[in-house]
Amino acid sequence: MTSLKQKTSQTMKPATAAKKLGIYLAAAPTDFQEGVVSREELNALQAEPPQWLQDLRKNGPHPRPVVAAKLGVSIAGLARGGVTEALTTEQIDAVKAENPLWLQHERANQVDVRKEAARIKEKHEKEAAANAVKEAKAVQAR
Repeated sequence: MTSLKQKTSQTMKPATAAKKLGIYLAAAPTDFQEGVVSREELNALQAEPPQWLQDLRKNGPHPRPVVAAKLGVSIAGLARGGVTEALTTEQIDAVKAENPLWLQHERANQVDVRKEAARIKEKHEKEAAANAVKEAKAVQAR
């Protein structure tokens, strides 16, 4: 038996929508912060961002994940460097220009982490290939 219920639109909290849009919620318009966002509204905002969203993405303030990406460090690296708040694009550029010791250190850490991740991925790929060869030989031996 099928239900005749009308489909309801999936909604999300403003914080979730802000995260998906890559913006700092506290800098968004009040109606966005206080309402709920439907999946359709989120898709529309992503497809054709209004001016306020374009401005936030361009100038900030930016949430920590965006700040970390723009500086080339991890979110934990930001915290270790004492950056705990949202920064504007101008502030991010100033940090880049200043290139403090903590930023240099965290960027070096990031390079090491990426190298290690690549090494582990390559190791797993080689192990998977070796296992596939073993399995193929086992099948042929049967």
